[in-house]
Amino acid sequence: MRQGSCSEEGCFTLLKLFEHVLESDPLIDEVGFIHPSQFNMLDEEAGSSSVYQNEHQPNNETSRKFWNQDHKLGISTDILVQLCKDAKHVFLLAFEEYKRHGNACNESQIENFSCSPGTPEIEVMRHSQAVLLLSSDFGTAWNARKLILSKKDQLSAFTEELRLAGLILSNSPKSESTWSHRRWIIKMISQRFSTPQVIITKESELVESIGERSKMNYRAWYHRCWLVSYMAIEQVIQELNKSKRWAGLHVADSSCFHYRRRLMLKILESLYVKGGNAYDKSEARKIWKEELDWNKELVERYVGREALWLHRRFLSLNWIIYFACNDSDVSPEPGESIIMNEEIAIFIDNEIHLLESSMIVPDTKFEDFQAQALHAGVYMLWLTKKMPELWRMVEEKLGTEKVKCVLSTIAQERPSLLHHLVNV
Repeated sequence: MRQGSCSEEGCFTLLKLFEHVLESDPLIDEVGFIHPSQFNMLDEEAGSSSVYQNEHQPNNETSRKFWNQDHKLGISTDILVQLCKDAKHVFLLAFEEYKRHGNACNESQIENFSCSPGTPEIEVMRHSQAVLLLSSDFGTAWNARKLILSKKDQLSAFTEELRLAGLILSNSPKSESTWSHRRWIIKMISQRFSTPQVIITKESELVESIGERSKMNYRAWYHRCWLVSYMAIEQVIQELNKSKRWAGLHVADSSCFHYRRRLMLKILESLYVKGGNAYDKSEARKIWKEELDWNKELVERYVGREALWLHRRFLSLNWIIYFACNDSDVSPEPGESIIMNEEIAIFIDNEIHLLESSMIVPDTKFEDFQAQALHAGVYMLWLTKKMPELWRMVEEKLGTEKVKCVLSTIAQERPSLLHHLVNV
């Protein structure tokens, strides 16, 4: 109970109204904070008034607090500070009460959330939801929800928690606590119910949609990479195909290419699974070749994009080790020298041609061509570090003058990197 002259009912009217809005529309899928001046514009766009107001105040501009239409919720910015304070205060009181009387309901009631509306479990879940929608990184609220959910044994409770976390991410797409909570939910589902592939698919789609709105969202893409460990090989192939278009339209976003590398590593892992679950190496080889060809198209089309060259490093080295090195099922261990053969020689020859074309810098003011030459030179120098015998091929194909040009380009832009690659 708050100390002071006002009653709890008077102090927490806004919080009660906020929680009423959430309960009256359980399908809300997006939340945002809006300035009071925007309410009229939202009304006009919606064609009708969809604004919740305090029933104790007249219907005027100052009384407008919430806007709800088509399952979209707007919260007025002029009440955020007070609303957040009240929500945290009430939540902490409810959580303390829960910890004191955690076993007030019997187990079946807890599992089904069938305790009466005023029981500590229900109050903690209701108030923590309000707190997290306003302050997504409030760890105590997330921990309280974990404590209560860990006692439940119904898949619907965990899928509903995913829905809430998705709602929070609609307004806080880079909230580390929220992404971490989603991973905890998926782990719980996997341990108790097995992991439905439809959930993993929806998670992957969620990251992609958030990536469209929130650029360079590393937390979201890390979450998507984490999901790969739960994917069957068929789903990995599907994800490679689905994410290709997005990656091709966002060539500067290294996170998406990192995700594709994680998927392709999963394919490599599946090659050496014993029994009938092993993936066919010829199919994996085809996928790798297609990715190499596609990457080359992007490199030549989108000049100077470092993310594409970094992706090519991964593709080239693993192509040599797993597919071009030999026909046996045994690939070189890390650190072992790679024996040159005809297929590797042809591949390297093609890479040298790519380097040579990338070193052509037109007489323009655009810096992308200089960046292309730099990235190409670093890429080839990196390859020769992995396979020292390639240096001789590079010198023979390019000639001494062009090799000097490559080294000069790197020395001008990244002298410390040149020293590292040449001397390490």
